[in-house]
Amino acid sequence: MPHGDRMHDDHEFEGALEAARPSKSERKRRSAEQQDFGESLIDLPQSELDALELPDKLRDAVDLARRITKRGGLYRQRQYIGKLMRQFDTQPIRDALEARRAEQRRDATHFKRLEQWRDRLIAGEPGVLDALSQSWPDADLASLDRLAEQARRERAASRTPRAARELFAALRALAGDAPPTDRVLR
Repeated sequence: MPHGDRMHDDHEFEGALEAARPSKSERKRRSAEQQDFGESLIDLPQSELDALELPDKLRDAVDLARRITKRGGLYRQRQYIGKLMRQFDTQPIRDALEARRAEQRRDATHFKRLEQWRDRLIAGEPGVLDALSQSWPDADLASLDRLAEQARRERAASRTPRAARELFAALRALAGDAPPTDRVLR
């Protein structure tokens, strides 16, 4: 093989290696992303952090960062957390966080739907009791209507909304843990 062809093959091999490796800019972007994700762990509520299965080193580093009050020390601890994040596969942690956030969004949506039902009942919207009985066939409509009427009177008299709270509690109890088959509000 002539000398020139071997050099050409070496350049092709090096080019293929470089193409397979991420660029320096890409590595820096990934590193910054891992750093930011690690820092977001510091700001999580304790209950969410406890629910995550973090490696021991990372858990200890995050717990320490939460206790550090000095600006420079916290900066260094954040850098250390970023370094640790690059050593672990963070996808399971991200997936667990996303699953918790999705559950929280579902709960918030369910809560808002119950609020909408309560508000519709208090407003005395025509047909709301029929719609409610379609979503929850075992609902005590007379009791709910009575509470809605009390809530309307309290609102008109500018009193504390005790009946509105009771109505909401009754709807929550009626809904149980699972959202209703709420065809009307979807």
